[in-house]
Amino acid sequence: MTAEDQNILFEQVRELLDSRDIERLRGILADQRTSYIAEIVEILDPEDSILIFNCIEKPDAAEVFEKVDEATRAELVELLDDEELVNLISELDPDDAADVLAELDKEESQEVLEHLDSEEAEQIKELMVYSEDSAGGIMDPIILSVAEDATVNEAVQRIREAEIDEDFYSVFVVDNTGRFLGDVRLRLLLTNQGQRKIKELIDTDTIYVTVEDDQQDVYNLFKKNDLIVVPVLDKDRKLVGRITADRILEVAEEEAAEDMYAMAGTDAAELETFSIVNAARIRMTWLLPCLAGTAITATVGFLFQGLFMAEKHLLVFLVAFPFAPMIAAISGNAGLQTSAIVVCGLATGDLAALKLSQVFMREFRIALLVALCCGIIGGLICSVLPGFFNSHSPSDSTVELDQMAANTQLTSQKPKLEPQEYIKISIAFGCAMFSAIMVSTTLGLFLPFLFRHIGLDPAISSGPIVTTANDSISVAIYLLLTLTLTNLPLESAL
Repeated sequence: MTAEDQNILFEQVRELLDSRDIERLRGILADQRTSYIAEIVEILDPEDSILIFNCIEKPDAAEVFEKVDEATRAELVELLDDEELVNLISELDPDDAADVLAELDKEESQEVLEHLDSEEAEQIKELMVYSEDSAGGIMDPIILSVAEDATVNEAVQRIREAEIDEDFYSVFVVDNTGRFLGDVRLRLLLTNQGQRKIKELIDTDTIYVTVEDDQQDVYNLFKKNDLIVVPVLDKDRKLVGRITADRILEVAEEEAAEDMYAMAGTDAAELETFSIVNAARIRMTWLLPCLAGTAITATVGFLFQGLFMAEKHLLVFLVAFPFAPMIAAISGNAGLQTSAIVVCGLATGDLAALKLSQVFMREFRIALLVALCCGIIGGLICSVLPGFFNSHSPSDSTVELDQMAANTQLTSQKPKLEPQEYIKISIAFGCAMFSAIMVSTTLGLFLPFLFRHIGLDPAISSGPIVTTANDSISVAIYLLLTLTLTNLPLESAL
């Protein structure tokens, strides 16, 4: 369905809801995929969404309930009575049901579990024990397995009797204690004699994951090995579930979204509710440290202003300081480029990205070339721009400069810098640009590895807090070099 077709469908649904033509609405929705209905439900008011749920079959309603975003689902939970909520969750697969119940408060999820079938509730409880970001948290506990001593005929009969509604391409094989041995492809079951033993057909080199493995690692395993399904084992190597490729697609979307939120300075929790107060609170949690960081940058400026005044170089400070944002912005972006490359490599599990020494050698050489180019170009801009504005400033705009001259015991005429002072500022700017880029690139390279080592999301290293800290460092480097070179003879500066 194209975007235009979906818009037409949405308008039809809205018109039928407004006219309360339930029969026609039921007929239109019966022919639609649950993914399309879920997108419509996310846009509608919650009251209209409940009408949508009443117009579709319970299995479809459960799929729609699971596919809508968390904020929409939270609103629907408030409107659904306990019986309706239990009916919807009972239609979900155990892994999806566990994810939905994890979003509810403890008392509400416990009440739902008490009204579910005991066997189904037990499966869901076992899944909820695991972290939602682990292999155990995303696995499907419904598995098809046979004993190693079974024959091909017995395995085929086991498949026929199995109550499983998803496609599968292999059968897992376990020993008498339930320990995983490997798998057997379906084609081998179809092409071998019925009395042949399964243990003769086992692929013992089957890739597997454990319940504690992080979902990002599981995703990388699927991607690198082109897997369709992978068995999940517990610490005793017993088969407890499976993870399929469609679930991994959801994981990839979740991980990408989390990294984007972290790099932008917010959190995925913002989308769990429609409350603007909650969204503002989450964003301010990130912005307040940034505000403190910019205050530190301003403090650096004021401290250096006092140092320049003490050395009777206030005019040098006034000419040099407008270039400080350029230093901060360029160096910050250079560091962000490096951290983005490293974070992406760590997220995908590429071996080259995991070797710090190899990454360092590559990024250091790139940073060296970038810093050299930016330093030279920036120094040229710094040497030309002040003179351009001085030559085009009105002759009658000297009142403020005269006041400044009086306060600094200069002449009563319009104060001007000597040509050599402009040269020193340009040299300081070029050197500071080079140094700031090298420093920010180093931070962008090492911080993702550091955060990963201590258990934090490496994407945070590209967030606003780190970039704000880089601003303070780069501005301090620039002003310190400017002050130092200003007090040196031109020959020494060169």
